Amino acid sequence: MSKKVLFVLTSHDELGNTGLKTGFWTEELAAPYYTLADNGVEITLASPKGGLPPIDPKSEDPASQTDATRRMDSDDVLKDKLQNTHKLSEVKSEDFDAVFYPGGHGPLWDLAEDKVSQQLIVDFYTTGKPVGFVCHAPGVLKDVKINDEYLVSGKNVTGFTNTEEEAVQLTDVVPFLVEDILKKNGGVYSKIEDWNPYAIVDGNLITGQNPASSEKVAEELLQLL
Repeated sequence: MSKKVLFVLTSHDELGNTGLKTGFWTEELAAPYYTLADNGVEITLASPKGGLPPIDPKSEDPASQTDATRRMDSDDVLKDKLQNTHKLSEVKSEDFDAVFYPGGHGPLWDLAEDKVSQQLIVDFYTTGKPVGFVCHAPGVLKDVKINDEYLVSGKNVTGFTNTEEEAVQLTDVVPFLVEDILKKNGGVYSKIEDWNPYAIVDGNLITGQNPASSEKVAEELLQLL
């Protein structure tokens, strides 16, 4: 039986009030997708609105391309899956072995506030299934609680750093800072030098610091599966 993993993508495309676009970060979908798919994992994509999720235009820059994103560009199967992501409200945790959230700035606006997403994470986590988040995606844990306690409370976590956010000059644009919210909610937050790969596993919770960490998070997820 091949393992099944649910990927949850953002449906949000407005970068605050800047008039610029945002969405999910291509590499953070592509690298984990292939890391898992090449190991026989079956992947389903979902998003709050269903259909084609918005891609962060900055992640399309030549400088942001990797082997995984180039592979995705010519992968009709994955492109078809992207065109037709399932509605988040229609997927159930019992149909999957784990859940993974790619980052990009989009999730800070929609998934962080999405009650369906919050409940889904709780359902996966409380049934002992791995939950993985990379870059900005740990921010979707902002309001996730289990028995009135924040899921991240007392857990070793990482996520996009305040200094990385400063470097992309969006500190005053984002609704909250990932590093700050993880600390505020009691997470035992750690990081390494900006833009370097870093992932932490605490039980079934896996978090990665930045885009460079996406493959690492997927590898850890694979180990837990």
